[in-house]
Amino acid sequence: MRNYKRAIRSVGMAACICSAGLIDNANAQSAGSITLSTGWLHIAPQGDATPLTVESIGGVAVNHQLSGSGAHASSTDTVGITTEYYVTDNIGVAMLFGLPMKVDLIGDGTLQKYGKLGTTRPMPPAIELRYHLFSAESKFRPFIGLGVNYTWFTQVRTTNSQFVTDSLGPGGSARATLSSSWNPVFEVGANYAITKHWSVGTSLGYVPVKTHLTLYGQTATGTQIVSKSTLRLNPLNVFLNVAYTF
Repeated sequence: MRNYKRAIRSVGMAACICSAGLIDNANAQSAGSITLSTGWLHIAPQGDATPLTVESIGGVAVNHQLSGSGAHASSTDTVGITTEYYVTDNIGVAMLFGLPMKVDLIGDGTLQKYGKLGTTRPMPPAIELRYHLFSAESKFRPFIGLGVNYTWFTQVRTTNSQFVTDSLGPGGSARATLSSSWNPVFEVGANYAITKHWSVGTSLGYVPVKTHLTLYGQTATGTQIVSKSTLRLNPLNVFLNVAYTF
């Protein structure tokens, strides 16, 4: 009988400990809480570019397409940062950032022989509405997100001197611009709570980004040549992170 009572007490204590553990995690990701996440962000563009079209030479419209020319953006890695405010236990508003990254523009088709044509540093912050599955007490919580992104580009540079020389002749020079744009954001992911405040997570995002490249060239004699192309970047973003919930 004494052993039986001890067994009952042990089971009761274990139940209390488990209950305490659940209560400790109960408010980890609930209405009013704020989560800050940081980690490895891998950006893998999936798109390509339309053929480069020479629009004008010396101010005279020509609209000559360089058939077979093309390009694509390289993959890159950076540090991702996300902050999320839980409006309810299941709905959150998230802000997505990334530290400045460098992306290379690589030639395709007839431009493939040049390799890297230039570089840029995109700035792609986003705001997103997320819906988290399961209750706030659950350790494992998948989510889906839908939002909007504004992408602009800094430090757009043509870096391949051979491409510039072949396009504009010896002594020629070139500079480039990329247009900014608003884009939708789609994301799926999941978080796993290790303690009440700490968790780990992963997500996969997609942003259908399109930008217009304008290449301003000048020959050694001062003739202006303007060329354009449309780049579809369409990056897939993989985010592995550690998060703290306040």
